[in-house]
Amino acid sequence: MTSAFSQITRVGLVACVALAACKKSAPPQYPPPDVTVLTVHPEKVEAKLDYVGQAEASKSVEVRSQITGVIVARPYVEGTDVAAGTVLYRIDPTTYEAALRSAEGTLANAQARLANAQRNLNRVQPLLAEHAVAQVDVDNAETELQQSKAAVDQSRGAVDEAKKNFDDTYVRAQISGRAGRALLVLGARVTGPSDLLTTVEQVDPIYVSFNPSDRDVLSWRRNEDTRKMIASGKLKVAITLADKSVFPQQGVVTFVDQSLAANTGTLLLRATVPNPKHVLLPGQFVRVRPIGIARDSAYLVPQRAVQQGLAGTFLYLVGPKGTATARNVTATSWDGGRWLIEDGLKDGDQVVVDGAQKLGEGRPMHATAYDPRSDSTLNVAGDTATNLRVTQ
Repeated sequence: MTSAFSQITRVGLVACVALAACKKSAPPQYPPPDVTVLTVHPEKVEAKLDYVGQAEASKSVEVRSQITGVIVARPYVEGTDVAAGTVLYRIDPTTYEAALRSAEGTLANAQARLANAQRNLNRVQPLLAEHAVAQVDVDNAETELQQSKAAVDQSRGAVDEAKKNFDDTYVRAQISGRAGRALLVLGARVTGPSDLLTTVEQVDPIYVSFNPSDRDVLSWRRNEDTRKMIASGKLKVAITLADKSVFPQQGVVTFVDQSLAANTGTLLLRATVPNPKHVLLPGQFVRVRPIGIARDSAYLVPQRAVQQGLAGTFLYLVGPKGTATARNVTATSWDGGRWLIEDGLKDGDQVVVDGAQKLGEGRPMHATAYDPRSDSTLNVAGDTATNLRVTQ
């Protein structure tokens, strides 16, 4: 009996120890985390849009010879600026100079015949009234005069053609701009307009083309102010170069295509940009940012309030009874330390800014008002935070 009693005592002790261990393993109750909360309201903010653009010459002219012949001179220096009318190539003028002199001689002969025909007509016309000559003589004199005039006109045409051919031995720049690489060298024979000699491109001003998406274009067309600004040619753009520096000259959108590109769903816009120092070159890629396009009913929240989950971006909001509620949102662009929320928020929503990492769905919290004036991240980004409203 003593042994049985000892065994029962040991079982009771083990049960007590196990019960004590179970009580110690119960999770402790933590207080609700401290968070800051921003009450959001729709605002009108400038859209931070950024596109890839490419520069192209505002004018580009192919230099070709209108005549055949051997190149005897190339006065211009490749890659330099030339004025309109500058001689770029000289074609051997010997044949064309001879043709011009021959045409001028033929013209002089025709003019002499015309003068003689006029004198002959002047002599015979008065004699007709005195019946000293026959009518046929007067008719013949008038016919000769008309034929002489026609010969003079024909000779003048030949002279003009010969002079043009002679002038075309000087191949000139048709516009002011930068002359390109010489494609034919001295001594080469030009066979006519089929041979490209070089190109002249005007790069001041220069064009910069970019392609907004159909979604952006649709939002612009729905915004009356933006639509009028584009239609009136007042939409300005800022240019950022490959080294992240901002180009000192702003451009103006001067061309909007009439339809979207079928293969990309984008719309071609072209800005005219002053380029006095020729920093921008045709073919150069840049970043283009339209200036003055505003978004109506936009919501801005600090960057750290936006969380990333398996289903995409989301925010924590203050839900019923002060508990956390997660909501999926669409964050589209960056604006001075803040995300622009395109979809998912409505007027009066209370967004958790600080302490969101400590929350979970349905967890209670201790909320205080978020003060943007004390937010150093906004100040560093150069944002005054005047548009953010503090929860009262």
